Amino acid sequence: MSAIPDTDLKKERIAKVLARSGLCSRREAERWIIAGRVSVNGTALDSPAFTVTTEDRILVDGRPLPQAEKTRLFLYHKPAGLVTTAKDEKGRLTVFDKLPSDLPRLVSIGRLDMSTEGLLLLTNDGELSRLLELPSTGWKRRYRVRVHGAVSQERLDKLKNGLTVDGIKYAGIEAVLDENSKEGTNCWMMVTLREGKNREIRKVMESLGLKVTRLIRIAYGPFQLGKMERGVVEEVKGKVLREQIPDFFK
Repeated sequence: MSAIPDTDLKKERIAKVLARSGLCSRREAERWIIAGRVSVNGTALDSPAFTVTTEDRILVDGRPLPQAEKTRLFLYHKPAGLVTTAKDEKGRLTVFDKLPSDLPRLVSIGRLDMSTEGLLLLTNDGELSRLLELPSTGWKRRYRVRVHGAVSQERLDKLKNGLTVDGIKYAGIEAVLDENSKEGTNCWMMVTLREGKNREIRKVMESLGLKVTRLIRIAYGPFQLGKMERGVVEEVKGKVLREQIPDFFK
């Protein structure tokens, strides 16, 4: 009888395995590895370019990985005034400071800056977080945006072709002016984008001579803010999650 080949054991990148354990995001896992906090079969790693199987013994800070939990996704109505980070070096309140204590360890899917409010997705699975952040996933982010300054739909339509601001290239943005909301030099618009780079909407609007005075994310892919009250957390049902992201659960 021939021996079972090693290829029968599925090999995965160590950072991916750590992310799926719920301990951290993939980016955090890579930083932990470089810092020497992760060992495999008794040997400390110094590079994330390493693959493991289910037979390998993985330790983080000398402790085995927690038993993997089922993937969960939560919708959170983020209020303005909170930063989207696990810890803040300036001592500001974070999203995670305000979450109910009975929730599992969560990571955010993308970020909303401190003054931005609205829908933030949270998950216990770092690999799902990474997937849904990628522009290649194709999920649109929609925002209600209030600006101060002179603007027309004609000017906003030019954003569809993309633009470069301060050396940073932004993909096409859809912006639709709400003509009925105009009050002097203030008005609302609906903005849709796919990438969501750091402070993208604010920087693009500033390039048009507009100041964003309020920014609310109302949708991320198929998930909607709806009538959720500020500070409320709602879990997405497993059936809905599998329907919306079927390839992830194959």
